[in-house]
Amino acid sequence: MKTIAHLSDLHFGTEDAKVAAAVQRDLDRHPPDLLVVSGDLTQRARRGQFRSARDYLRGLPSPQLVIPGNHDIPLFHVWRRFLQPLVYYREYISNELNPVFRDGELLVIGLNTARSFTWKNGRISGEQMTFMEETLNSAGPEVFKIVVTHHPFIPPPGEAEAGVALVGRASKALTIIDRGGVDLLLAGHLHEGYTGDVRTFYPAATRSVIVAQAGTAISRRLRTTPNAYNIITVQRGHLSIESRTWDGNEFRSSSLFVFTHIGNEWRANA
Repeated sequence: MKTIAHLSDLHFGTEDAKVAAAVQRDLDRHPPDLLVVSGDLTQRARRGQFRSARDYLRGLPSPQLVIPGNHDIPLFHVWRRFLQPLVYYREYISNELNPVFRDGELLVIGLNTARSFTWKNGRISGEQMTFMEETLNSAGPEVFKIVVTHHPFIPPPGEAEAGVALVGRASKALTIIDRGGVDLLLAGHLHEGYTGDVRTFYPAATRSVIVAQAGTAISRRLRTTPNAYNIITVQRGHLSIESRTWDGNEFRSSSLFVFTHIGNEWRANA
């Protein structure tokens, strides 16, 4: 059994110090086997914000898999946005933009979906698709496979695609994800946590793939939900996704989804 803490949208520059400290305490009590951060470490991709993000991540459990988000590319500094979009990310966070974590039970692939030529949208490139396929093919069927992006594959329940910045080329990527035996997709971007199955939005998918979206972990840039992050537990044939939500004093469990894998389907336990 493996436990993954899934944080997203830290947005240093708009962080709430009290909430940030509470996340650290919460994770220190029950350290995960892997910490995943699915992008938007900063608010405006400034050097000082990346420095703060780096220092904060150093105080959280390891190992870690971290990817950038669209806010980690400069918005107003046009020269750097197009010629050196992630130079500070590489300097302070990681030089690896498509990181991979693997051990005997897990394979986790991170894909950088942030792009200089869009403001908030993102996409998966052809080169990343090839990389993802080759990496997935290198792991056996006994390994639990996860793909992490900043931009989501499915919208929140009840919302239409038109109003949500879904990851570009999702349908093509899902063909590889489907064929490669991926069971879980992690993302952020929307500052709203939710869980679903890709087949509700992509009926051509032949396998059940669960989506776990994380809200904003520590930023004051809240939308419809409080600060939150996910604790995910995986083992062969079983998956649980717990949302831990800030109540003003500490993080508490606010929802728990438990799935059992039967055939090609993840079935939610009653």
